[in-house]
Amino acid sequence: MDFEFRNDKLERLYYEYDGGLGGFPAGVAKAFFRVMDTIDSAPDERVFRGLGGLHYEKLQGKRSHQRSMRLNKKYRLIIEVKEGQHEKKIIVVGIEDYH
Repeated sequence: MDFEFRNDKLERLYYEYDGGLGGFPAGVAKAFFRVMDTIDSAPDERVFRGLGGLHYEKLQGKRSHQRSMRLNKKYRLIIEVKEGQHEKKIIVVGIEDYH
């Protein structure tokens, strides 16, 4: 799927990776790249639902337009799915500590 970043820090981490972890713990940065590879190679978001380890979930309340994907027990990647004319696009919002 096509994706873009709303968070400059994550965009730099993804495109300009220089061995640094963008201020995130090593396991979180590694999981971020794993999940981004999944997003990049997925034909559509149904793939995310089929991968139980991602815990792909729709958020609630004021954030009901967003989804989360598990990076580890503590951190989640927050995304938005935008409908385009012919396809959907993933907007990577950020990484959040859920605990």
